[in-house]
Amino acid sequence: MKQLKRRAGLRSIVYLCTFIVVVYVFVFMSTPYIMYQPGSASEVAPMIKVENGDPAEQGTFMMTTVSASYANVALLVANMFNSNAEIARKDTRLGDKSEAEYAAEQVYYMNSSQSLAVQAAYHAAGIPYKDITDYLYVFSVPNQSNKSQFQPGDKILNVDGNPVTDPAALSTLLSARSIGDKVKVTLQRADKKLEEEVTLVEVKDKGAAAGRPGLGVVIGAVQRVEPQEPGKSVSFVNTDVGGPSAGLMFTMEIYNRLTPGDLTKGHRVAGTGTIDADGVVGPIGGVKHKIVAADRAGAEVFFVPVKNYDEAKAKADKIGTAMKLVPVSTLTEALDYMKKLPVKP
Repeated sequence: MKQLKRRAGLRSIVYLCTFIVVVYVFVFMSTPYIMYQPGSASEVAPMIKVENGDPAEQGTFMMTTVSASYANVALLVANMFNSNAEIARKDTRLGDKSEAEYAAEQVYYMNSSQSLAVQAAYHAAGIPYKDITDYLYVFSVPNQSNKSQFQPGDKILNVDGNPVTDPAALSTLLSARSIGDKVKVTLQRADKKLEEEVTLVEVKDKGAAAGRPGLGVVIGAVQRVEPQEPGKSVSFVNTDVGGPSAGLMFTMEIYNRLTPGDLTKGHRVAGTGTIDADGVVGPIGGVKHKIVAADRAGAEVFFVPVKNYDEAKAKADKIGTAMKLVPVSTLTEALDYMKKLPVKP
């Protein structure tokens, strides 16, 4: 009897261990793959504040996203027969970046797209403006000795009490110091302000024979756009997404509020595309997933960059959407289309 109980106990342990291994393999073990699927089509109006903006808007402008997940085995199996899922290797997305560095880069691109959208909208609405460098943003920390002080996504606010809002100002400030000196750096990380004591390291510029003192981080400058007319300022709330592809739709919404009347004409309008200050619309990735997201959200019109049109049209035909695809290469083309669109009854 005791032997039977011992065997039953051993079987239970084996079953439990097997269950734990299976759960680990399917849920917790990472794979070298990433999965792309349709994301969301979100109204951009709640993301943007326009001072004294025209509130008339019966329809809506929507930005579209791609859902990207670092895939475990369970996710790969669950989506094996999902026609809207796309599996790719992580390194095609990350390159030589870590996941944290890639995420920080995408946040920077989103911030840049917002600034460019404001510039493009001001330009189209005839409102003069000026660019101001707001803060320095940390992309990555290649120097191992300073990895405990900095993280990708940090904002550098000042060094030794001196505001540094552009790379040139930082370089000039640090040129008076020596490699190995310590400086106090004020950072903003998420909602927290941090004070870090940082040892300056040798930084070599491309083509330079001698090194110079630096923080050991890769940085970029984030711009702020200010109107030169009072009462026309534009600001953004947190969009919780990254990348530059919402530029066109941000611009459409801002322009609509800066000018009288309702540009939406009561329609649900989605789209994608980068934007520059002159209103040039650039291509993006993942358009086939964005088409599905827009269709699911009931969009009637979808603005797509000209270079992405063929891929978008193929997916639109495949899912049988009634949504009108409108290829554009400039903001002016998108605005002209909306101005000619009849008001929805």
